[in-house]
Amino acid sequence: MCGRYASTRSPQDLAPLFGVADPPPRETLAPSWNVAPTDEVWAVLERASRGDDGPSAVERALLPLRWGLVPSWAKDVKVGSRMINARVETVHEKPAYRRAFARRRCLLPADGFYEWEQVKDPGTGRTRKQPYFIHPEDDQIMALAGLYEYWRDPAVKADDDPAAWLTTCTIITTEATDAAGRVHPRMPLALTPDHYDAWLDPAHQDPDELRALLGRPADGNLDARPVSTAVNNVRNNGPHLLAETAA
Repeated sequence: MCGRYASTRSPQDLAPLFGVADPPPRETLAPSWNVAPTDEVWAVLERASRGDDGPSAVERALLPLRWGLVPSWAKDVKVGSRMINARVETVHEKPAYRRAFARRRCLLPADGFYEWEQVKDPGTGRTRKQPYFIHPEDDQIMALAGLYEYWRDPAVKADDDPAAWLTTCTIITTEATDAAGRVHPRMPLALTPDHYDAWLDPAHQDPDELRALLGRPADGNLDARPVSTAVNNVRNNGPHLLAETAA
């Protein structure tokens, strides 16, 4: 799975990397070295812009979304905390994800992600979880494959009230390989820049073609380094979380 990641680039840095032509959004998210479920995260997506006569051209946008997908039919927003990942093997057929996979795909920019390995302490013989930060060897941006969904809060009466709508996202995962596979059996999927357009295009809906666009982050050229267990606490944040430590 992918339960934590780092995302520290500004919208001004991200917009040109992902072909977002519009000015950066007014909303701002602080750099985070410890992105956790239910946090707001940057997402790149395409959606129909609205003119005086209704929907018109499709535009690419950089928007903050809440991590943890809440299906449109969900009765409670709390379900999102259990839907931070969608397995690529079944994402096109699971009720919670299949509509979003067909029409609402996004990219989630990341510097790298964390995974935990079960290790035995030689001194005590006890098993503990050692966190690792896994990132591209060249430190380039990762474009994690994601889905997004809209949820209407029934407690808010007016549709035009901004509080009436929540937009959430999830990260698609697969079996882990290379450096990530040595730490944890699952890992996020990513896209290369030449596949951004096809992935984000809401008119592109063939499941097999879409799945063929997905690949290993950094084409498998990943580095995994042990980091402090301080990352285990979501209240801890800062570049010190990425510092290598003894495993």
